[in-house]
Amino acid sequence: MNEYVYPILLGVISGTLTRMYMLRTDYRQYPTHLHGKIIHIALGFIAAGLGTIAIPAIMEEEFTAITFLTLAASQFREVRNMERETLSRLDGLELVPRGATYIEGIAMAFESRNYLVIFTSLLVTFSYLVFNFYVAIIVAIVCFYASRILMDGSHLGDIVEVEPFPIRFDGAGLYIDNIYIMNIGLRSRQEQIMEYGMGFILTPKSFDAQTTISNLGQRQAILHDMSTALGIFKDSGNPALAPLAKRDLDDGRVGVFVLPQVKDEEKALEILRSVPTLEHAVRMPTESKANKKGRKLK
Repeated sequence: MNEYVYPILLGVISGTLTRMYMLRTDYRQYPTHLHGKIIHIALGFIAAGLGTIAIPAIMEEEFTAITFLTLAASQFREVRNMERETLSRLDGLELVPRGATYIEGIAMAFESRNYLVIFTSLLVTFSYLVFNFYVAIIVAIVCFYASRILMDGSHLGDIVEVEPFPIRFDGAGLYIDNIYIMNIGLRSRQEQIMEYGMGFILTPKSFDAQTTISNLGQRQAILHDMSTALGIFKDSGNPALAPLAKRDLDDGRVGVFVLPQVKDEEKALEILRSVPTLEHAVRMPTESKANKKGRKLK
């Protein structure tokens, strides 16, 4: 047993525990119990092992060992591709699909979590070898919480005001406030929609938020999360019962129409505010040079 055994063990344990802490199954049901979790914990263990051997390799002047990190990066990109393909195939079987933007965000999150595991293992092993065991434990705790904060991301409630609004029919047209949703001609369908349907208005807090919620992928994520958390009054082959999110072209507000199994307004508002803001949907037009020079956007 040499001087590197305990630092390496502590680095691997810290990295693996960090991955387990970031691995949660929530209302989105991904990763699923049990097999999905095993896959991601195993990948986290491998990432921790690769991160922790980098420092001893440098100390022994085995610089070629660093190339393993490059290999790890390419392997984790493959993990991202695998997640994207799997979720894309499964998306076709959902009553309300996630959409490509949401899937890309999930795949990217799984890849980045493995890099956080590598950084945690590397820093813990480095602290143990340069300082001592106790400093390494403190570094592990800091990395533990930093990883969680970095993976939280922002939510829809941070960029929009969410209000419940009654749905109504004007002839065959379904409306939320003045936002047209769709045309329903059948009287029986209109009665079902009035019984089970719920409407909400998302009012953007800024011009950036207005542009972000206009993204079709972000709107699809809203509908998917609402339908997953509250259930949906719909089966395959019922396009008239599809939830929709439509935009008011004048002021950028978005009307959200859903048909939940559980018609609970308070829960619905909480779910809407907790929908993740997708990284690929975020737009910041106010940061462009042209807009900074001109009048303020509203």
